[in-house]
Amino acid sequence: MSRSSFDRAGLALMFSTILVWAGSWIAMKLVVSYIGPFDFVALRYVAGSLVLFALAIATRRPLAMPPWKLTLLIGLTQTAGFQGFVQTALVTGGVGKVSLMAYTMPFWVILFAWGLLRERPTARHGLGIGLAAVGLVCFVEPWNGLGDIRPVALGLGSGLSWGVGTVLSKRMFERHAPDVMTFTAWQMLLGGLAMAPLAFLVPQMPAQWGWQLWTGMVYIVLIATAAGWLLWLQVVRRVPASIAGLSSLGVPVVAMLFAWALLSERPTPAELGGMVLILAGIWVVSRAAPAPRAG
Repeated sequence: MSRSSFDRAGLALMFSTILVWAGSWIAMKLVVSYIGPFDFVALRYVAGSLVLFALAIATRRPLAMPPWKLTLLIGLTQTAGFQGFVQTALVTGGVGKVSLMAYTMPFWVILFAWGLLRERPTARHGLGIGLAAVGLVCFVEPWNGLGDIRPVALGLGSGLSWGVGTVLSKRMFERHAPDVMTFTAWQMLLGGLAMAPLAFLVPQMPAQWGWQLWTGMVYIVLIATAAGWLLWLQVVRRVPASIAGLSSLGVPVVAMLFAWALLSERPTPAELGGMVLILAGIWVVSRAAPAPRAG
């Protein structure tokens, strides 16, 4: 098969991954009426990890846990923190607003990589962060009163947690080079189990296990979590990193379009302007050269 055929296949896989992950935002919004956010996160990631462990066994991958302290920290931030903030935000916030705030993750990665990995930001990183900051102001519209800012704050918290987990994951791969599938399964399992005490202790609505919740959980666990992760592995193998990284633009855009079409979430002109600026900032950051390490 020619290189162009591989490239076309890789791009097709990337667009499929974007559609699958964007669809998961609609599914997550729809299930909030049937299950509490902490119950959802615990069930999603414990079940998703079991699927990945089954795949690891089927493909004869190593099952030993990577260094447990770092794996636990990543599970607490990248899985429990990220998804806990997201699902709580979706109780009252719209898909477009929350997904865009979650995908501010690249900006948090820059800041935490500076502090933890000594990767000094470049001028281009600063430009991207500046565009996103202006976009966030437009998105929140403080001149109209802050209103219900809780979903925006929780969405930003999810992006921050995801950013910390990403930086810690980078440290894990640099120092220990674990098997990707095994590492993902362990950090998902630990993150899901970490949410279990909150699921028991924090008052939530009782789960209503009708066809709506079952359908949503099957999509989220099997398609968005397990199949989406496997699709992404193929994308990383086939598509240059600079192009694959642009999926961070595609998922919130497609999620917003889905929410507009399926949930009647129509953004205001100021919100649209803010979205454009934030996405422009993400694009600038994704195209920037790797940050140099201090020292």
